[in-house]
Amino acid sequence: MQVQPYLVFEGRCEEAIEFYKKALDARVEMLMRFKDAPEQPGSGECAPGVGDKIMHASLKIGEATVMASDGRMQGKPAFQGFALSLDLKNKEEAERKFRALSDGGQVQMPLGKTFFATSFGMVADRFGVPWMVIVPAPARP
Repeated sequence: MQVQPYLVFEGRCEEAIEFYKKALDARVEMLMRFKDAPEQPGSGECAPGVGDKIMHASLKIGEATVMASDGRMQGKPAFQGFALSLDLKNKEEAERKFRALSDGGQVQMPLGKTFFATSFGMVADRFGVPWMVIVPAPARP
């Protein structure tokens, strides 16, 4: 069993995907636009401007799958009550990813050494998605 995050960007999904491709080396595994969905009886046509929006996408970030959509496009996304944790191998990689996620976002806790990690920081990216970037401290014998 797996639990996979599903992020709804309320109309900014394509922009978010391009950002994560650059910032995190995300790979698009699947992408379907509303206009490509099979017709359902009684569903009618897509509203004007909605057809090119993303109904569903699946991204690979490292070994994790993150799913995303434009959703119902009813305003600003509200990413609250959770954070995505990015577990990295070394400080240099953490600094690169943290800097990339911070571009246009808001640093909530600068990247630095803690009692539990050689590097740890928190940032909300330009879409408001909260991230924790961590390089865990080596396990003690």
